[in-house]
Amino acid sequence: MNALVSIITPSYNSAKYIAETIKSVQNQTYQNWEMIIVDDGSSDETESVVLSIIQNDNRIQFHKLNQNSGPAVARNTGIEKASGDYMTFIDADDIWFPTFIENNIKTIQETGIPFVFSSYKRANEELEFVYSDFIVPSKVTYTDILKSNSISCLTAFLDIKKLGKKYMPLIRKRQDMGLWLNYLKVIPFAHGIQETQAIYRIRENSLSRKKADLIKYQWQFYREVEKLNVFQSAYYMLHWMYRGFMKYRN
Repeated sequence: MNALVSIITPSYNSAKYIAETIKSVQNQTYQNWEMIIVDDGSSDETESVVLSIIQNDNRIQFHKLNQNSGPAVARNTGIEKASGDYMTFIDADDIWFPTFIENNIKTIQETGIPFVFSSYKRANEELEFVYSDFIVPSKVTYTDILKSNSISCLTAFLDIKKLGKKYMPLIRKRQDMGLWLNYLKVIPFAHGIQETQAIYRIRENSLSRKKADLIKYQWQFYREVEKLNVFQSAYYMLHWMYRGFMKYRN
């Protein structure tokens, strides 16, 4: 394995956590990677924290947007700059286990499936495992993701040699779901790895925890991004609401 892996990290006021995230990338058993950090106009010390780290590691790039534009713009900027054979994402407060990259490349090579994702542990801001692990299904299709987005940005891993680059829709929320669906329109399914390979840090102000606030955005996503009719949108919305409740019940 000698392929280059492009790692895309959007950041916004992440000074408290981003060094830990970068360290988890540097600790990977697979070392041929580039990490593209795109700062979305942070007002804290994120930039100085990152610059102090990357002066000793030329595999890490830092780009700062002129103004806060949202995670879709930040991630798309990273996608545009990515030059790897594989592409993956990690947010600026999450952590990979050391074999994350190695295991994903091995899985793609063994299965021939160009889109894989994996289970992960869920922790609070202090990395205490107060929530149960999120175990992903063994495979998901386009319609599965419409019902519940079980693919986290934290563990999505794509073979860009086979799939090419696609970009996230320019919406404030659910942009990752939009990207997965774009890929799942051209391949039958994505492969889920049941083994936990990362830690998702659930912060108190996490958007993913405020399901009530997301209902209107989810509806808009079905209608305006995926162009589903009212009956299709209502069908998938009911599935999404139920599965979202079950996902965070403990």
